[in-house]
Amino acid sequence: MGMESKFIWMDGELIEFEKATIHFLTPALHYGAAVFEGIRAYATDKGPAVFRLKEHAERLIDSAQVFGFRELPYDAAEIAEAIRQTVRANGFGDCYIRPLLYLTGGGWNLNVDGGKASLAIAVWEWGNYLGEEALEKGIRANVSSFTRHQPNVMMTKAKIAGNYPNSILAKTESVRLGFDEAIMLNPQGFVAECTGENIFVVREGRIFTPPLADILEGITRESLITIATDLGFKVIETLISRDQLYVADEVFVSGTAAEVIGLSEIDFRKIGGGKTGPVTRSIQKVFHDVIRGKDPAYDGWLDYVEISLPVKVAVDSSAKLL
Repeated sequence: MGMESKFIWMDGELIEFEKATIHFLTPALHYGAAVFEGIRAYATDKGPAVFRLKEHAERLIDSAQVFGFRELPYDAAEIAEAIRQTVRANGFGDCYIRPLLYLTGGGWNLNVDGGKASLAIAVWEWGNYLGEEALEKGIRANVSSFTRHQPNVMMTKAKIAGNYPNSILAKTESVRLGFDEAIMLNPQGFVAECTGENIFVVREGRIFTPPLADILEGITRESLITIATDLGFKVIETLISRDQLYVADEVFVSGTAAEVIGLSEIDFRKIGGGKTGPVTRSIQKVFHDVIRGKDPAYDGWLDYVEISLPVKVAVDSSAKLL
């Protein structure tokens, strides 16, 4: 399915999809000078619900802070409201949401202070990033030849656009080798994360996951730790070696795009039973109930969007939505 929608939100205006463009000389295109978020909204009985909208909006601001933006045009609450407006305007139930704070109006001297930040938000209908069959069968992964960024090189806590060639190199290599995903090690040789997901290892009824030091602090990751703990599992943050992956009972990954997916094979070694395991399934089930508004215990994670409200669409540059 394509990425088309009716409108894209750009600096306070809802712009028709075809007209939502930026100039070729925008430094974000040339230098990766941008920060972004990946967010999902899900259809529920109460209408579309954005999963953990507040946390995602705040993490976007945090990424901008890490990158070095000193002045931003919007705060987290305004960004969250702009996201609601964009979902509402496009009328989607299930959709992926991509807000991007990007450097424009300068910045060619490789100094973030030389430009200013602009904000754009797109939404589109998108299924599971790793494929619907992956929920049942799991996916095949390999340990990449590319190392995950060193934390003092590329600021691994921020979703900076310029970080992602690291993931592109690893993912492309793995797909060309016949795998679905790449597992990346940190500079010390321990498991860090996948190209777009955090990783968990299940062994003898306990769940292990790499510490936060050099991974992205995933919002889905944090949600699954809460769910797993509520289900009675002990979750331990600790260093994980490559060989520990091979002898795991289960391995699963998480992220906004991937949601919760088991790994059936790593480096040609079958993991557990070679398909999504029981611990992963139990967490998967609760997570899917949560995002669909079927588990009241986690209803606070959902931000409902009333799509029947009228939408004001900007027709000129002076008409602002915030």
